[in-house]
Amino acid sequence: MVKSVAILLLSALLSFGAAAQSDPNDLPDIGSPAQATLTLQDEYQIGRMIVRGLRDQDQILEDPEVTEYIRSLGYRLSSQAHDGTQRFNFFMVRDNSINAFALPGGFIGVNAGLVLATRNESELAGVLAHEIAHVTQRHIARSIAAQSRSSLVSTAAMLAAILVGAAAGGGDAAVAGMAAAQSLAIQQQISFTRSNETEADRIGLGILARAGLDPQGMPSFFETMSRRAGSSEMNIPEMLRTHPVTANRIAETRERAAQLNVTPTPDSPSYTLTRERLRVLSTPPGQDARAYYAATIKNEPDATTGQRYGQALAMMLAGQPAKAAPIFQRLRDADPTLLQYHTALGQAQLLAGQGDASLATLKHASELFPRNIAVTIRYAESLMQLGDPKRAHEILLDLFNVVPPTPEQARLTALAANAAGDVADSYYYMSEYHLLSGDLPLAVNQLQLALAVPRLTTVQRARFQARLDEVQAALPKRSRSR
Repeated sequence: MVKSVAILLLSALLSFGAAAQSDPNDLPDIGSPAQATLTLQDEYQIGRMIVRGLRDQDQILEDPEVTEYIRSLGYRLSSQAHDGTQRFNFFMVRDNSINAFALPGGFIGVNAGLVLATRNESELAGVLAHEIAHVTQRHIARSIAAQSRSSLVSTAAMLAAILVGAAAGGGDAAVAGMAAAQSLAIQQQISFTRSNETEADRIGLGILARAGLDPQGMPSFFETMSRRAGSSEMNIPEMLRTHPVTANRIAETRERAAQLNVTPTPDSPSYTLTRERLRVLSTPPGQDARAYYAATIKNEPDATTGQRYGQALAMMLAGQPAKAAPIFQRLRDADPTLLQYHTALGQAQLLAGQGDASLATLKHASELFPRNIAVTIRYAESLMQLGDPKRAHEILLDLFNVVPPTPEQARLTALAANAAGDVADSYYYMSEYHLLSGDLPLAVNQLQLALAVPRLTTVQRARFQARLDEVQAALPKRSRSR
């Protein structure tokens, strides 16, 4: 899964190094092989390439409600990181193993299994804060710089090895990546990584405290991982392979956390609902999430709101939306401040054939939560399925002219534009989809198609041409000449 993407990345980076030797004018300036340094823009391009590989293999969980939560928590933390030059992008990985990883360029992935392994929001925030610290301290770039005698090809191989360890949880893939770079000192790299871990712990604890979250969440989750590790290596959580936990490390982080003297805020309801949503969405094929809730909820009146939400989701995805809708409606009526209840009710009503009710529910939600991504996406999906793509296109444009879309959200906007008969805008948003996915030549192609559409408005032509010029300027010289 993620390991295969990382192996593909290794091949890509080795090719990258070879290309650098044959035609250096086609590559960005990342310093001499002796320095092996990366600019922030170089890191961003590398990270985006990895994320594109994950997306191509359907490993990124494209769920608006889950993405909304993990980004909200991530931005709450990263805003306290004291690094205004670094941009962040948080995403969920469709994997039930316990792992999280930081990629170059501020991309931070969190496995579904890790969220389910946490016991409270501060534990999850502790993991995110630690990964944010890896990014702000530029540990990957510093690891490369430490290998000052490596050739550019070996530097590329070492970078791939680090990312194999980050994305695949370490193990044999990381060792194989290291072996590919013959001039690298493996033990030196391991030691350097351990010092990175210590620094990420210290910086991450400060981020947690400034964000108003319990710093004890970090050592608490370290203990959770340690308890899950058995005597066999097969039982060791993936995250322990790249983030080794010792008794000393737990004690040190717990002592540091105690010195911060923070009064933490309670867990947000969205944390609980996101855990249950992930539990249902990550249920392995052939298993029924309804069985979990049947075994967990012994007495219906005693069920928590999270359990009722998860149970209704399991029903809806198992083909029982008419049974799920009343549960969602009761939850929404009891607490209309939680957008997850509104969107789930709208989805259930749509699937149950209650189109008018679905539109009414989601329209009301869009008024309560204006320009909220999850609400807007669900409303647009209902509008498109019920034959009003023009309105869907309008609300998506209103949102994404203000909030940057993800690739899948840009693609949905393109589909809505096409269904509404706005072919030029459809090409434009497909170009954004390819651009966000890191495929600049395809983005250029779509923009050229947009400019070829007859009867463009003056504003459209200027907008498309400006974007085309911007993308072409970012292409390597050889691609531009072709």
